[in-house]
Amino acid sequence: MDTLPSADTVEAPLAVHITSASSSVLARLVRHPSGRIGLALTVLLVALTVLGPMLTADPDTADFANKLQGPSAEHLLGTDEAGRDQLARIAAGARTTLGAAAAIFVLTTTIGLALGSTAGLAGGLVDSLLSRLVDVMLGIPSLILALAVVGALGPSLRNLIIAMTLGGWAYPARLARSYVLGANQRPDVVAARMAGVGPLRRAFGHVLPGVVAQLMIAATLELSSIILGLSALSFLGLGVQPPTAEWGRMLAESRDVVNRAPELALAPGLAIMAAVAASLLISEALRDVTDPSWQR
Repeated sequence: MDTLPSADTVEAPLAVHITSASSSVLARLVRHPSGRIGLALTVLLVALTVLGPMLTADPDTADFANKLQGPSAEHLLGTDEAGRDQLARIAAGARTTLGAAAAIFVLTTTIGLALGSTAGLAGGLVDSLLSRLVDVMLGIPSLILALAVVGALGPSLRNLIIAMTLGGWAYPARLARSYVLGANQRPDVVAARMAGVGPLRRAFGHVLPGVVAQLMIAATLELSSIILGLSALSFLGLGVQPPTAEWGRMLAESRDVVNRAPELALAPGLAIMAAVAASLLISEALRDVTDPSWQR
């Protein structure tokens, strides 16, 4: 007669092997054509963010005697309308833009994971209330909500991060809930439940490790939207204030002189495109390499 496994013998394979699984995904990502390009762009952007401010001039130092100078050996991307080194401001803007985008991504994904997983694991009234809240938030355009929040709190990078976080957590929450509901039907989770494994141990040992991995892959696609939304709102003057460098703000500042110095708009525009392209390429590659049928 078959017997059920005891709670002590039921293992959580996803929790035990999550490190090796991550390494396997990274190895597959390197072999994927889009993944290689996305990773290369990411490395360049990270290098610009980390090393750029250390290797370039002060991005906020004005030199009106040399304003709107073209590219030269001294200023590789020229100078802006205040005589500030454009390359230095692109590097400083990378830290501002990508740092803020990363903060928003982490906050929205963490909040979405916490609330969505709670809804899926608790069920009943808790699930109904959280699901209705998610529906309401998804019904409000995130940029409109961000405009309203920044309008109430005032324009600043901190308030913009708060605004975009409030408008962006609902989608990851819906994904997390659906992943949890699907994970509850997996054989290892069913076996753990039948063996008497407690709800918390079952959630943290069996359900959530896989949910986190799935959510991170799916949420990567949203990173491109975060970068674009952040740049757009900064372009409108709702983010960082002068003289702080930020790519969207730099685009706005170049409008009055774009006919005389088109590189002032070209450089931050290309930087935004590179960041969005890196996010999209890695998202596409992750979707492929996590498919069990993918072979390369």
